[in-house]
Amino acid sequence: MIHAYDKVYLEKARTALGRMLDFAVYDLKYEIEDFWGLFLVSGIAKRFGEGDFQLLVGMSGVELAYKVLECSGIERKRMKPMYAASRSEEYWTGWALAYYQWETDMSFEEINLFVPIKEVLGMYHPFHEMDIRQFVDAMNVLYKERKKETNLKIHRLKAGLSQKELAELTGIPLRTIQQYEQRQKNINKAQVQYLIALSKVLCCEISDLVEYLD
Repeated sequence: MIHAYDKVYLEKARTALGRMLDFAVYDLKYEIEDFWGLFLVSGIAKRFGEGDFQLLVGMSGVELAYKVLECSGIERKRMKPMYAASRSEEYWTGWALAYYQWETDMSFEEINLFVPIKEVLGMYHPFHEMDIRQFVDAMNVLYKERKKETNLKIHRLKAGLSQKELAELTGIPLRTIQQYEQRQKNINKAQVQYLIALSKVLCCEISDLVEYLD
């Protein structure tokens, strides 16, 4: 797995995301799912997940929260943050999600689509007392259970194409496309020319066809 940024920056990223959610909920008085929604649509989630160092190491969690609001067109008067003696459940949620996103290289949007932020918050008990890898394993199980279709099939159906039509347009054998969609073959290991042909016909990026946990 190639990560978006070096592990040396991971703990700083986890702390920033955890503090962002804690501040948003307890100081700015947002519901966690509402603020997380702003994080996802503001463009900050994408930049953070891709390893934008201005966000990862250049901002505190509080500054990150205000950046989300700014990019969402919301003006809020700056306030002095309150610091609790112990880490909140919301802090743990951001802290754990930052690790999961880094570990899997999924986008935050992809993660939230199959395991919403409120559900992750509910995993605080018992996972905050466990090794983070146990949280990762549990998240992987939920993701795999809920993501029934491959990205290839999702994009093919979105394009309104049958498997046969896609095979004809790309020059890829029909059986190969069927095997990718049935997970009998790993599309992540497909020939480069196959991936280029598929992305062109389906009008998407090659990365959109990747299966993260295969």
